Amino acid sequence: MLKTIVLRQFDRHLPCVILLGGFDGLHLGHKRLVARAKAFGLPIGIMTIDDCKATGNLFNAVEREEIFAKEGIDFVLEMSFAKIKDLSPEKFIELLKKDRTVKTFVCGTDFRFGAGAKGNASTIRQMGEEVFVEDLLFENGEKVGVSLIKSKLLKGEAEEAKKLLGHPFFVQGEVLEDRKIGRTINFPTANIRYPKEKFPIKTGVYETSAIIDGKRYKGITNYGARPTFLDGEVWTETHFISYTGNLYGKTLKIEFERWLRGIEKFENAEQLKKQLIKDVRSVTEND
Repeated sequence: MLKTIVLRQFDRHLPCVILLGGFDGLHLGHKRLVARAKAFGLPIGIMTIDDCKATGNLFNAVEREEIFAKEGIDFVLEMSFAKIKDLSPEKFIELLKKDRTVKTFVCGTDFRFGAGAKGNASTIRQMGEEVFVEDLLFENGEKVGVSLIKSKLLKGEAEEAKKLLGHPFFVQGEVLEDRKIGRTINFPTANIRYPKEKFPIKTGVYETSAIIDGKRYKGITNYGARPTFLDGEVWTETHFISYTGNLYGKTLKIEFERWLRGIEKFENAEQLKKQLIKDVRSVTEND
């Protein structure tokens, strides 16, 4: 029902602070909650819920853990929505407190929990627990949240999504051997399967970047199917500008910086190569 994942070493004898919500990564609104939690100077835990988004999560479990650790979170309380959705608010809070001493909870004003979403911050206070509630963050009249970020990504607005997240949207995975067609036109690519449980962004060709062996390289990434070669499986297929080397077996984090164009079906590989040259020029001229 609940799995605790330790991200950093901390003193388990100390009371802790727990961030409440279904954290799918951390956007700018979430980071206000993190700042509030850090003010206590105690270990910080954060909730994350799988299988609660019909459209998929922005980030999978491994990606979320990297984001949380980078922001100074000490441990993750990972749970399945299917297993907690029928718990009463009281049972839910008891679950979070099991095997730990909670100094305080931190949440946003829209946080609801328990069967029928009947629980809120007032419910927690009625149980004798301390809770701090942060106001929501708005951008141009819209609540900064996962739904807004997804709407930006569906439109290919990677730059807007980056502003709301505080970092680029990304996919992380192992580079796999594939058809190696890119090599035949002098555009070798690092190919990563896009996780099926991950939110599907707008298909197309993107300006991207990744850190390889400590150095950041820009690239062009085809996200989606590959119609020129009659391949319908969804991949991220990245050509890194100025990189030479073997990437097979490496785990890379591909960061989406800017949508360049839609996916096209070219008459042949030579026509595709001409377009890729234009794409590279668009990226290099954008420096």
